[in-house]
Amino acid sequence: MAAYLQWRRFVFFDRETVKEPPGPDGAGAKHFALPPGIAVCDSGRGSLVFGDILRQIWFLPRSLQLSSFQAYKLRVTHLYQLKQHSILVSVGEDEEGINPLVKVWNLEKRDGGNPLCTRIFPAIPGNKPTVVSCLTVHENLNFMAIGFADGSVVLTKGDITRDRHSKTQILHEGNYPVTGLAFRQSGKTTHLFVVTTENIQSYMLSVKDYPHLELDTHGCGLRCSSLSDPSQDLQFIVAGNECVYLYQPDERGPCFAFEGQKLIVHWYRGYLIIVSKDRKTSPKSEFAGNEAQNSDKQVLNIYDLCNKFIAYSSIFDDIVDVLAEWGSLYVLTRDGKIHVLQEKDTQTKLEARKSMLFRKNLFEMAINLAKSHHLDSDGLSEIFRQYGDHLYNKGNHDGAIQQYIRTIGKLEPSYVIRKFLDAQRIHNLTAYLQTLHLQSLANADHTTLLLNCYTKLKDSSKLEEFIKTSDSEVRFDVETAIKVLRQAGYYSHAVYLAEKHEHHEWYLKIQLEDIKNYQEALHYIGKLPFEQAESNMKRYGKILMHHVPNETTELLKILCTDYRPSGDSEGHGMLEGKKANSEEFIPVFANNSRELKAFLEHMTEVQADSPQGVYDTLLELRLQNWAHEQDEQIKEKLHNEALTLLKSGRFKTVFDKALVLCQMHNFKDGVLYLYEQGKLFQQIMHYHMQNEQYKKVIEVCELYGDQEACLWEQALGYFARKEEDCKEYVAAVLKHIENKNLMPPLLVVQTLAHNSTATLSVIKDYLVNKLQKQSRQVEQDEQRIQKYREETTRIRQEIEELKASPKIFQKTKCSICTSALELPSVHFLCGHSFHQHCFESYSESDSECPTCMPENRKVMDMIRAQEQKRDLHDQFQHQLKCSNDGFSVVADYFGRGVFNKLTLITDLPSGKAATRETLEAGLQRELLIHTKRST
Repeated sequence: MAAYLQWRRFVFFDRETVKEPPGPDGAGAKHFALPPGIAVCDSGRGSLVFGDILRQIWFLPRSLQLSSFQAYKLRVTHLYQLKQHSILVSVGEDEEGINPLVKVWNLEKRDGGNPLCTRIFPAIPGNKPTVVSCLTVHENLNFMAIGFADGSVVLTKGDITRDRHSKTQILHEGNYPVTGLAFRQSGKTTHLFVVTTENIQSYMLSVKDYPHLELDTHGCGLRCSSLSDPSQDLQFIVAGNECVYLYQPDERGPCFAFEGQKLIVHWYRGYLIIVSKDRKTSPKSEFAGNEAQNSDKQVLNIYDLCNKFIAYSSIFDDIVDVLAEWGSLYVLTRDGKIHVLQEKDTQTKLEARKSMLFRKNLFEMAINLAKSHHLDSDGLSEIFRQYGDHLYNKGNHDGAIQQYIRTIGKLEPSYVIRKFLDAQRIHNLTAYLQTLHLQSLANADHTTLLLNCYTKLKDSSKLEEFIKTSDSEVRFDVETAIKVLRQAGYYSHAVYLAEKHEHHEWYLKIQLEDIKNYQEALHYIGKLPFEQAESNMKRYGKILMHHVPNETTELLKILCTDYRPSGDSEGHGMLEGKKANSEEFIPVFANNSRELKAFLEHMTEVQADSPQGVYDTLLELRLQNWAHEQDEQIKEKLHNEALTLLKSGRFKTVFDKALVLCQMHNFKDGVLYLYEQGKLFQQIMHYHMQNEQYKKVIEVCELYGDQEACLWEQALGYFARKEEDCKEYVAAVLKHIENKNLMPPLLVVQTLAHNSTATLSVIKDYLVNKLQKQSRQVEQDEQRIQKYREETTRIRQEIEELKASPKIFQKTKCSICTSALELPSVHFLCGHSFHQHCFESYSESDSECPTCMPENRKVMDMIRAQEQKRDLHDQFQHQLKCSNDGFSVVADYFGRGVFNKLTLITDLPSGKAATRETLEAGLQRELLIHTKRST
């Protein structure tokens, strides 16, 4: 039970008396006067509704323009205006006696200028006449309840606006007058509260047979009950003379000790309005004088039940009723006046109240007031802040931090943090930072501070609870948390966070640099996706290779061949394996040559298309091992392995690099093999020359001399420079030079002249054979020259004869058909004659002899080929350079006329008559053809 005397009083309403609108002359407005004889009142749908004892129903809109119509013949006793429909229900009398009639009015429809009455029925329970005491209607228009003075309650179910669609029955019978009715709708459940002078009952109307429950054994007077709004959970309010009770449909709720005889009870926007008589001296109010009021005065109190204060209190003379409309309260008094109570705006109320409450340090009441008036979060936060400051200044740090926590999201966190850092209240600061993280409003600095608080407090349980949240509840910067935990030495917690939230770099850093758990780090890398496993092996591979070389090598083998994360058991067989570039991991093995060799050999075996760097490094590694090995058997094995690798064909593109490696390690067989592959025959021979391996020099010349003839010349020069006896090798070289005619004899003699041990007997046979060959060649050349001279003389004579003497054609047969010649016939200077018709049938050209034409074409083709070759300078230079006898090449090109300018005329002018110039050109052409044929 709440004690009334402890409630504080405020003035949250402004009181004014309603005045008539000013007239056209602008004269001062008078107080508005109600019609006389007002008996009942209600409000809704934008009007105040009055019923008088003179059978009229009045409507007062906001414009204060009264209107009325006659509803009954005698009087109006009850009114109920629905709030959601333009329906008015009235109870009155049309005749003397106890014959109350219920009328339902549709205010939106008119009948002769008056509202349309849609239904009329007598309000009598059974057959016994009794007076109507109260009336209520459900907003869904499906229920209407009428209470009577004899204790009966009549319920109308169905459409209350029509007779045919509704059913009326007696719901309640009792011995005490019914003083109040109220419908309560909660979801699909409908209850009816019935209060009499002696008890209170609740009926459930949404269930068949309407079960009921007696809630209390005391009641109230007329107009002393009401139904609250959802802020008070739609509770039924019953005001007795001693207390005010609140009821749920199935139980009694709280009770408030408001003394005094209650006359009127209403509920308005979360406020309870009570009009009561006070036999004692009435309390002072804003509108009351300083003198004590008379006992016939009535006190209107407006209570805030949630925050437990009186929002307004004032004294009135003989209140008829209190109505709510247009956002204000209207108090009707018997003197015909209307007093309006206008609630102050929320900000004004709060400012007035806060200033008083803050002065008295009543912060809790200020907070409740702000919440009940739906103050925004910024305003509430300011109250919490001031409350927190107050508690902090009093030294109540625990209470202060609770208020500061309520400001999170509005108040800058640094304001609170600075206070508790100065005060060294780590526990309170921890609580604040925890809440800040729970609301996901913390930044990296807040996370750092919270973790430092945990570590300073050594509160491992709280620390674990903070970091071991589910993924969907992470409310802090994970990376910052890992850094702080690592710095504080909480390595296990840092590793847990890093692994859970997949901060792979931090996990590996802590494992390798702080915990030194190399095996676990390597195992963790093996579970990562390919890209991350590859990058981390490049970063930490050297450290891992130093401490766990075998395991690291095995992981690298997998990573570079067919990698699948080791923890991915479900998709291990479905996903295609990936492989890294093995060449990029060679630096990892900087100081582990044994593991490097195993890794490279594995890669070359399982992956023949490994990068070139793998083969280069493996070759260098094998050559190093071969060069430093002392055991002959092992050295031979390593020799074979290195040579086999060289012969694998993987070094064609890096020939120079492989050659340098072999030369650096003095790998003889490898050097010679690479020389041979690179066709460096002179280098092979020079290599044997440097080692004075004479037989090898001769073998090289025999093997590669056909490809590079100068090898024999170099061999002869090499042996010629030797002062020791090399007659055997010189003889062998000379024999080959003689057979291939590789050098002029004079050059041979000059070459051997530098050798003091080489005598004439060494080259005797060579010189004799060479001189004999040259003598025979000279004889053959002289014979050919003589022949060419004779032929030339003969041809010149023929040319002269053709020029000076006539040509006699004595052929008697055709050269094609061998028949006797007949005119017309065709004769050629070559001596062939043809029938004209034979010539025309077989000849391809009018100027050429059909019989000589094939041979002539061959000659012409040869001439043209020579003409084309005259410009083949590159070919001439190449042959001159590669030939052992350059003079013969020059003579050959000279004979082709490359160095002469030749003008060739291949076609005769058209027509049968030929001029002297044409004839001479033809003779020259025939001479050339004839000369070529004779040779």
